Amino acid sequence: MLTTTTVRRASAACLALTAALTATPALATATSTAVSTSTATTTTTATATAKSSTGTGLDRYYNQRPGWGSCAKGPDDAMGRDLDKAGVQCADILVPLDYADPRGRTITVAISRLKATDTRHRIGSILLNNGGPGGPAVQSPPDVREMMKKTGPRYDIIGFDPRFVGRSTPLDCRWPVDTDIRSAGLSRASFERQVAFKKGLADKCRATSGSVLPHVSTRNTARDMDVIRGALGERKISYLGYSYGSYLGTVYTQMFPGKYDRFVLDGAIAPADYGPRLLKGSERENERALSDWAAWAAKRHATYGLGSTRASVLATLDRIVAASARGPLSVGTGASTFQLDDTQVPFLFIAGNSDDTPEARASFAEQVSVLAKAAKGQPTELSPEFAAALKSALTGGSPNSGVQATIICGDKPAPRDPETYWKDIQRSRAEHPIMGPVANNISTCAFLDAPREQPTQVRRDAKMLIVAATGDPRTTYRSSLDLHKQLPSSRLLTLRGANRHALYGLYGNDCVDNKVNTYLATGKLPKKDETCVKQAD
Repeated sequence: MLTTTTVRRASAACLALTAALTATPALATATSTAVSTSTATTTTTATATAKSSTGTGLDRYYNQRPGWGSCAKGPDDAMGRDLDKAGVQCADILVPLDYADPRGRTITVAISRLKATDTRHRIGSILLNNGGPGGPAVQSPPDVREMMKKTGPRYDIIGFDPRFVGRSTPLDCRWPVDTDIRSAGLSRASFERQVAFKKGLADKCRATSGSVLPHVSTRNTARDMDVIRGALGERKISYLGYSYGSYLGTVYTQMFPGKYDRFVLDGAIAPADYGPRLLKGSERENERALSDWAAWAAKRHATYGLGSTRASVLATLDRIVAASARGPLSVGTGASTFQLDDTQVPFLFIAGNSDDTPEARASFAEQVSVLAKAAKGQPTELSPEFAAALKSALTGGSPNSGVQATIICGDKPAPRDPETYWKDIQRSRAEHPIMGPVANNISTCAFLDAPREQPTQVRRDAKMLIVAATGDPRTTYRSSLDLHKQLPSSRLLTLRGANRHALYGLYGNDCVDNKVNTYLATGKLPKKDETCVKQAD
């Protein structure tokens, strides 16, 4: 079982793919609550100042009060016990499945609270989102309290599992894998297998969860956030969102102007760059990060045996992919043996390059060394961490399989014609041989119904702090710049020289951490954009 710190670090550092390779299969235990017409555990009247003006029929949701209690769901709930020991309380918030029909079916959203201890200087409540989409955050308040240092005790820190995630009312497409992100492979035949694979995943979601799919969207999660605000009795809420959480935060500011206070968006993505092909447009940044890692690994050829120059390490990667195209690689030994083809191996390369710390680079180099030996027909024993990651990514087991894809598919429409994807793959392959076929591959969204609502557009300015690394390979620095330009009152905090996704409290850069904490403490944005520099390893 992961500690809450490990779970949060894995969850926060991912946009769409690294979670599948750095987290164990159980990020959080989903509750068994089905979509129902149940009521919240405990409800009373919230303060009048927190009520919403969203419309009639929603008062019972905004006026509820959480029935705070133990976080432990039973004797085997280690995470819940850890939260209880840390002084965290948990509750379920009732929300409508369909906000257009608030008297209809209801679902629950799991929340947690670590109350402010410096009540004399209390600022308010800060909500957390760890990205994904589909990342839980009920487990996160103790870690965020530590990250916030002296400012932490001044906030009620609120974790929540978005609708259909973790301990909230669950959605499970019963996929045989935990992520649908794959490469198109090296041939037209491998691409056609991807078309069939993605269609099969979409069919499973439709068969298992068809009645709720129209209501799985970021806009509905933002509505749930505002219900949480009302239920907490807050006039405004603050927010810390990583990666996809930055998109959710942006959507909230556009849907609920005047309801937000201090917003930090870390690894921010502009709304135009978010969609079914989540990595499209990040090819250059991903391959630059891969190249930088290759230079690091080349200096350690004696340890990893991947090549003594940057070019030779990159050539090793190419040989591994080519070998997997000729026939699946047998990776691992005994019960921990996995078969990986040319649609899966590139995914591992991309998933390993979102963190440039020495520890992360060493872990990635060890994994590539295992793959290189497998490409030569020499399978070796896997580390427990690599075995668990492969099991999660390739054989499933998550209680919320498909949630990530269904959220994205519920937000923006995808091209329907496979030929559109194939043409993009072929155009990108020459310049970006590893990343191009991943970023441009066909999406499961191509086979699901189009969203009910139009994508959110940025039409209102919003004061917030945007945190971004110049070499971020997931949500690119260019995308963070675009969001900043669309929000003139925002400020951009740049970390130069880092190929890293998710910074505040996770990367260990004192400059970034101190500036974010100053903003959270004072509520005052810097007078101008600011820059930090990556610290020496």
